[in-house]
Amino acid sequence: MEKIDTIGWKDFTVGELFEVSRPIARSQAKYKEGDVPFVASGNYNNGVVKWCEPSCDETLDAKGCISVSPLDGSAFYQPTDFLGRGGAGSAILLLRNEYLNEMSGLFISAVLRAALTKFSYNDQINSRTISVQGLKLPATKTGAPDYAYMDAYMRKIMDESEASLKSLRRANNEYKKINTERWKTFVLGDIFEKLNLCIKNPNFNKALDVSEIQNEEFSIPLVNAKHGNNGIMYYGREDDFETAEMTIDIVQNGAIATGDVYAQPQKTGVLWDAYLVKPLFKLSSKYALMFLASVLEKAIKDKFSYDDKCTWERASQLTVLLPEKNEIPDVDYMTEYMTKILDEANESMDILSKTVLEGKLV
Repeated sequence: MEKIDTIGWKDFTVGELFEVSRPIARSQAKYKEGDVPFVASGNYNNGVVKWCEPSCDETLDAKGCISVSPLDGSAFYQPTDFLGRGGAGSAILLLRNEYLNEMSGLFISAVLRAALTKFSYNDQINSRTISVQGLKLPATKTGAPDYAYMDAYMRKIMDESEASLKSLRRANNEYKKINTERWKTFVLGDIFEKLNLCIKNPNFNKALDVSEIQNEEFSIPLVNAKHGNNGIMYYGREDDFETAEMTIDIVQNGAIATGDVYAQPQKTGVLWDAYLVKPLFKLSSKYALMFLASVLEKAIKDKFSYDDKCTWERASQLTVLLPEKNEIPDVDYMTEYMTKILDEANESMDILSKTVLEGKLV
């Protein structure tokens, strides 16, 4: 797809196109796991940081709007009703008008993200600054935003992206199974140890002393009973938590996730419903750690449930099949294998991204 010709586009401000508002004050920490997206100031996963169960009499934020993070300008079209992060600080901004639909919403979100990159954690966006923010958009002969053009353009992008995804799926189906005939069976407790990391600050209060967004003060990833986002639920202060590196996070229990396993190569702390295990053999490669995490999840997943908790005492008795060298897991093999897998995945993603990037604004 050729780059868009923007010569005939027109300058608008956000305030003249949209009604700007914020959600009511609410925090994800007060909700149980459920099926309603909680949209906060994240810059991935459409801003969804958790799936929640709303209160019985709670009014959801209506779909059909664009959510904007005040921290970095990340913008997402919200296609379903949701719970928005409100209150002081990093409460999201919501943009609405009567002409917005999913395709034009995706188009304008991309334009917004490009326009708002100048903002940061130390220079946050507010209702005033976003209202005066300029946007260059396709316009009709009458000078109004051309929503029909935006809709048609994004539909073409989506069709081309879907075609690329189908090619990726076909390629994925062509992968051959690994030959494991010479692999060795290991007992988890023989090759991993559970780490007993503590909260160092006796005055720590989870409602006040953690952040949903990583920043300079709250820099340590904290794992908990969370499905997705690599098991990271919050970020904490390094002075408040004991941490470890090159570990694997195993979700112990949770309303919707049990036995999920994630590689944590960086400094990581633990909250209440997960634990970290560390290889007893020398491991310096994050790629080998990712390989091990995948094998552990295969061994643990589906063997436990919410009423039958995944504890290390029980999980440590399970066995896994791993490549072996000198009677220990073969770190070199795991590193080489995962590096190859990730290189192939990145190559495939480049093909997919090219479809979108070739249509970027100029």
